[in-house]
Amino acid sequence: MSTSVIKLSKNELQKVVDYYQPHALNKQVPYTHLVAKKGGTTITVYSSGKVMFQGNQAEAEANRWQSTTTPASSSGTLPKDFAQKSIIGSDEVGNGSYFGPLIVCAVYAETAILPTLKNLGVKDSKMLTDPQIRQLAPKIKEIVPFQLLTVTPEKYNQIQPQYNAVRMKVALHNQAIQLLLQKIAPTQPEGILIDQFTSEKNYRNYLRMEKNQVTEKLFFITKGEQYHLAVAAASILCRAHFLEELERASQEVGYTLPSGAGNKSDQVAAKLLKEGGLDLLAKYAKLHFANTEKAQKIAEKTL
Repeated sequence: MSTSVIKLSKNELQKVVDYYQPHALNKQVPYTHLVAKKGGTTITVYSSGKVMFQGNQAEAEANRWQSTTTPASSSGTLPKDFAQKSIIGSDEVGNGSYFGPLIVCAVYAETAILPTLKNLGVKDSKMLTDPQIRQLAPKIKEIVPFQLLTVTPEKYNQIQPQYNAVRMKVALHNQAIQLLLQKIAPTQPEGILIDQFTSEKNYRNYLRMEKNQVTEKLFFITKGEQYHLAVAAASILCRAHFLEELERASQEVGYTLPSGAGNKSDQVAAKLLKEGGLDLLAKYAKLHFANTEKAQKIAEKTL
């Protein structure tokens, strides 16, 4: 059994936690954010920023994240004055939340509109409160072309066995970008920036499985919202729509469905299981997360 250890920034560490959350093990280890098992590889995410991979595929899994620690694009770095160019930016929300949909959004922000977006207060959605995000989203929609795609939990559960988390996001980013390109045609962006969630090589490998592939002018970089306002705007639209969908679902069930994948999600899922079994839970949650098994145990204890 091989072992690989890498050190990541706080933001990069969160991407690792979100990616492996569906494979989380039901164990509490001091000074860790997450212990998960994917295939034959055990992943331990430490609060110090270190991530340890153990197993036959340890090196391959570690390499997936080492490639995200430095900017990566089709040319190795972003072109000069990239932040001022007319760009399509795409981002996603919901991959790490047990309840709620997976949402991808692509935004086209041309050079002339960038000052307006900046004046609105468009920036990384993680630096904004949820009320600020919900206030900004309608204003953004009025001034830029965009394409939102939503995968409901029901749909997610149907396609998840065939599409792992990365393949699903590749398919959605590609489709959102392709549809947006059709909307703005014959205008062509100077580049397409994807908030990086996997290596460019991995993205393009999965992209080959898609029918309509957008392959040109692609750039990949972590924290993409810091490099162009198109990605920042896309992240805001994603988050706003996610909040709306989670609120709508909460109204349907009659109580709050929490964001994330913590203990609160386990308790709420157990309540749904007792009310309507897996069929009901499947309408609102991503069943392959470890939360489902935890919720089933809680529900059994409270029968």
